[in-house]
Amino acid sequence: MDQALTPSIFDRFEPASGFLGLRAALAAPIAQICKVEKGHARRTSVVDLFRSILAEGRARARAGLEARGSGLACARLISQLEDELIGAIYDYVVAYVYPADNPTFAERLTIVAVGGYGRGMLAPGSDIDLLFLLPYKQTPWGESVVEAILYVLWDLRQKVGHATRSVAECMRQARADMTIRTTLLEARFILGSAELFIELQDAFDREVARSDAREFVAAKLAERDTRVRRAGASRYLVEPNVKEGKGGLRDLNTLFWISKYVYRVRDVEELVAAGLFTSAELSLFERCEEFLWRVRCHLHFATGRAEERISFDIQPLMAQRLGYHDRAGLSRVERFMKHYFLVAKDVGDLTAIVCAALEEKQAKPRAIFERFMQPFRRRRARAPHGDFIIAHDRISVADENVFHRDPVNIIRLFWMADHHGLPLHPDALRAVTLSLREIDADLRADKEANRLFLEILLSRNMTEIILRRMNETGVLGRFIPDFGRIVAMMQFNMYHHYTVDEHLLRAVGALSDLEAGRLPEHQQLVGEILPTIVNRKVLYLGLFLHDIAKGRKEDHSIAGKEVARTLCPRLGFTPGETETVAWLVEHHLTMSTYAQSRDLSDRVTIESFAAIVQTVERLKMLFVLTVCDINAVGPGVLDTWKSQLLRVLYWETEVVLGGGHSSADRKSRVAAAVAELRAALPDWSDEKFETYAKRHYPAYWLKVDVARKLRHAHMLEKLAGATTPLATAVELDRTRGAVELTVIAPDHRRLLSIIAGGCAASGANIVDAHIFTTADGLALDTIFFSRAFDFDEDELRRARRIADFIAKALSGEVIVSDAVQARAKQQQPLAAFTVAPEVVVDNSLSNVYTVIEVSGLDREGLLFELTNAISRLNLNIASAHIVTFGERAVDAFYVTDLTGAKIVSPQRHAAIKRALLEVFEPPAEKRAEKAQSVG
Repeated sequence: MDQALTPSIFDRFEPASGFLGLRAALAAPIAQICKVEKGHARRTSVVDLFRSILAEGRARARAGLEARGSGLACARLISQLEDELIGAIYDYVVAYVYPADNPTFAERLTIVAVGGYGRGMLAPGSDIDLLFLLPYKQTPWGESVVEAILYVLWDLRQKVGHATRSVAECMRQARADMTIRTTLLEARFILGSAELFIELQDAFDREVARSDAREFVAAKLAERDTRVRRAGASRYLVEPNVKEGKGGLRDLNTLFWISKYVYRVRDVEELVAAGLFTSAELSLFERCEEFLWRVRCHLHFATGRAEERISFDIQPLMAQRLGYHDRAGLSRVERFMKHYFLVAKDVGDLTAIVCAALEEKQAKPRAIFERFMQPFRRRRARAPHGDFIIAHDRISVADENVFHRDPVNIIRLFWMADHHGLPLHPDALRAVTLSLREIDADLRADKEANRLFLEILLSRNMTEIILRRMNETGVLGRFIPDFGRIVAMMQFNMYHHYTVDEHLLRAVGALSDLEAGRLPEHQQLVGEILPTIVNRKVLYLGLFLHDIAKGRKEDHSIAGKEVARTLCPRLGFTPGETETVAWLVEHHLTMSTYAQSRDLSDRVTIESFAAIVQTVERLKMLFVLTVCDINAVGPGVLDTWKSQLLRVLYWETEVVLGGGHSSADRKSRVAAAVAELRAALPDWSDEKFETYAKRHYPAYWLKVDVARKLRHAHMLEKLAGATTPLATAVELDRTRGAVELTVIAPDHRRLLSIIAGGCAASGANIVDAHIFTTADGLALDTIFFSRAFDFDEDELRRARRIADFIAKALSGEVIVSDAVQARAKQQQPLAAFTVAPEVVVDNSLSNVYTVIEVSGLDREGLLFELTNAISRLNLNIASAHIVTFGERAVDAFYVTDLTGAKIVSPQRHAAIKRALLEVFEPPAEKRAEKAQSVG
């Protein structure tokens, strides 16, 4: 075949007409091939022709998209290309493979596009869903043609989902299976017998669609719930799924499926005439659909596969392809993702509109609606304010002028929903979104409006749900403009799971839940402290504002302090209360930083933190704020270790601030921890336990939870009398999705480096480390590294292999540096992120040790390289504090020289900085080559 024919075929089509007529244009080249070639050679040449047509057509669709084209246009063009190609394949098969000169009535065949393809839109990596419709009485000819068409499509490496059925079989399965019913709802004729397709449509309308719509609506919304839970319950997850996630394309599809089924419309434009959408809402639907399709098509082309998750590594490329630029303190990645989340929010608004309309039409079961609206606390409602009514047990507006007549009613609506424990009717929420212009400077200055808002914030009912409704309708961002700036703002890092606004709402929700006893896993942590805080409103507002200045050029903690000083007086705070809120915002990261990256057994750490906090009341509020902040970062982030560190820092600081007195002094807390372990070891004699307890320093008793203490006790018991004590153990930490590796060995200055090297050589990425030394010279080190497998059995096998390798390294059977060097050649960097490395050498943070703080981009083997570099500098590591914030590693090492003294020479400080900064320099192979042999 002459490949020069392929470009000439496409040159016949104007861009505006797409590929319409391509099927007919291919007839001549196919005929020419079939005239001169026979058998297998003919089929090969025909398939090659189709392959080149498919590749060129997709390339043209991609070029149009990348020239700032429409996502919908791209999806429709790819769908049209498939239509024309399938038509050409059909023509080839019935003309040259299985010709039927005089086809009988039973030799009819209809090819129907169903599912997503039925909508006439295909993403570059989408499956092609086909229904081959045959008469009730089939002949071998029809089955042979279908098989031949499928084989050509498979040879073209098309992902084809297909079914071959009669009309009667379609109806029978549609009645029994809601998924098949949905695919047929979007059936679209491609080619063949039009009479068969009309018969299918008529039968579907008569036998299936006229049945009770409630069943279909309930099934689709239940299916949506399951899908959203699988993809991630929040629409504000920072790595969203554009197809299956909340606020994604599937949500728009579900809305249209339901509307199409209930209102019997064929096109989305008909929803206005049906009274479901206004013209403005239809325009919003179309804008959301266009944006999501543009993102999806770019995502498929950029990754070369049917990738639906906008992961961190692809987000920068997507932002570039879609034409975003750095602006106003936000990177182009953050601007792109903010746009995405705003669109997801708009999809949520449209979902609420459709659900309200379906309920009015009584096509939607009440239970489904309540699940969609989220649970509210049920109370007997009194008659509401005159401008509001209770409709179907939900707060709604009395008339359309409620908010124009009194703009305070916008805030009052949400206050009443919380006060009466009733959900908000979607009609009321819709009216709010149409009245946002009423929220102006006068309303923001109104004392009653501010009083109502503060009562919502401080409510003990459903604070988080009400604030989220205010945010979703746009009220919160208009009423508090600084909050509006961070709505849908993502934080381009692997640490935060949610957008900034969602994080703040979850933090406030966590505080409300802690007060109400709804967070049992963290209740013990704050249970004694939270009720003693004098001023709740200071704590709540400080938590609500702590990240409100994210995305600005200046430090968000400093900028946030100024936001607090402006907003607090408006809400009626006294000058003293205002300063405390501002202080909380400024120092909201201080306690977690001290707890995780400082040696809490060092007196200077506690004294310097106490100097910042100054009062016990501030300490209490900062402690609770920090707990809620970490808890709202993502599931499992506030684990038992972080909780224990925060608790130790709190009590140690309370002693200093209380002048040496505390509600639980250090000795009594150590004694309580010892007694707790004693109760867990009833089989041990008093003498045996007393001897064991003396092996541990106070820091161990205060920092480690009882479950780990118990495991350590049994491990050390088994080592009793061993000539060279060495033991390892692995556990799965399901709370944080990590593996816990415990190593007990004789302490020496390169021990941590060998353990870290063993992890690096085995491909284990360390995310945390707990380092302790016993009084008799044993190191008790616990390393946490990321999981690699979904199944626990697989992960435990991997963890045991890593533990065995480390044991061999510690016993001298393997050379760690050789294994690390071999592993370094396979290492894949976190290309999506850049973190400027920084090294600080500080002698003021401890009376005994020099503290080296290192931060930079995390990767496999980083801790090994850092500790190895410190060892080469002839420094002893007394303690290490390893913290990972997503892609950012922040490690602190308390070190001395070989004589046990601090490092005071400026020249040595400079040498330390140079050596540790070199660790972050590429390429990985050169870094590995420089590593000295250890052990």
